[in-house]
Amino acid sequence: MSTQGLLRDAPEIGVEVVNRVAIVTLDRPHALNALSHDMIALLADTFAQCAADDSIAAVVLRGAGDKAFCAGGDVRKLYHAARNDPHHETPWLKFFIDEYRLDHTVHRFAKPVIALMDGIVMGGGMGLAQGAALRIATERTRMAMPETRIGLLPDVGATHFLRVLPRDLALYVGLTGARLSGADAKRVGLADECVPSAWLSGFVERLDNLRWDDAQAAMTQLKRVFVPPANLERHAPLDDIRAHIRRHFTVCATGGVERIAASLSMDESDWARATLATLESHSPTMLEVTYHALLRGRQMTLADCFRMELGVVYRAIDDGDFVEGVRALIIDKDERPRFAPTTLAQVRAERVQHFLSSPWRREMHPLADLGA
Repeated sequence: MSTQGLLRDAPEIGVEVVNRVAIVTLDRPHALNALSHDMIALLADTFAQCAADDSIAAVVLRGAGDKAFCAGGDVRKLYHAARNDPHHETPWLKFFIDEYRLDHTVHRFAKPVIALMDGIVMGGGMGLAQGAALRIATERTRMAMPETRIGLLPDVGATHFLRVLPRDLALYVGLTGARLSGADAKRVGLADECVPSAWLSGFVERLDNLRWDDAQAAMTQLKRVFVPPANLERHAPLDDIRAHIRRHFTVCATGGVERIAASLSMDESDWARATLATLESHSPTMLEVTYHALLRGRQMTLADCFRMELGVVYRAIDDGDFVEGVRALIIDKDERPRFAPTTLAQVRAERVQHFLSSPWRREMHPLADLGA
């Protein structure tokens, strides 16, 4: 407990304080720690309490169980909410508003946040982890932003945090939903360290023995807890296909994803065929929207990226492919989504701009108060 007794366990969230560090556990292991709206609210309250409590020096985010840090948002609940109430702002839009506010809080948090990205880290899990000051991956990390598969775009700040990647690699990750290993994540800048998973199992004891000798060197001391003294570099599988990605996903002045698909179609390698098949199974509209959103985001502030993403999500759920994508991939599991339109060639520029244009005037935007 904190000295003020404010932090406490709650359904789906565990909180304990060890040696001035709040350890916050996402506790839905049966759902791979996917974020419910209640969890988001509890996490927001916890971060507010940690910010106000001078006895708390840092925050650790981790997932319960041995399979996932966080597999994303609770898409099933969002699907049912959207189907039952497709044209109103509750409850599904409120979920995204509150999630993005929480992610923005993590990015801007004044005290060090450490994210233990052990296991699956996707979608909403990336939104939490990428704002952390110290992002720890392991050999078990499986990281991805697979949203175009279900008719959304890589959101939760991805149009901002994927800018650390070269443009071709950001497009590859964002469009295909490719899974990255922990070593990949470190190599491309989506993790600060990749450590053995077994090392993390003993972090609480090491944390308890930590001596806070110098508050100014807090991160240096915390790194000793989470990073072993001799941390060996691991092979990054992404290196093996890096030349292929650069060849096919290089940004062109015209053509967008249709040009990428055409380039892949002329390559007879197994990788190119598999990558093209992946793209062809995703929402054509959201592939094109994602392409432009990722390029725009490289020139935008974090807050503006969240605002852009919220507008796209609003459009995607209100009159886009989201409901059909989730039905086909998660609810009915027939894996035959009837996206509209069905091919990249049928996606019109006006439709793409519709998704990228905000449904709200800037001063009326639900995230207007995030600032510049």
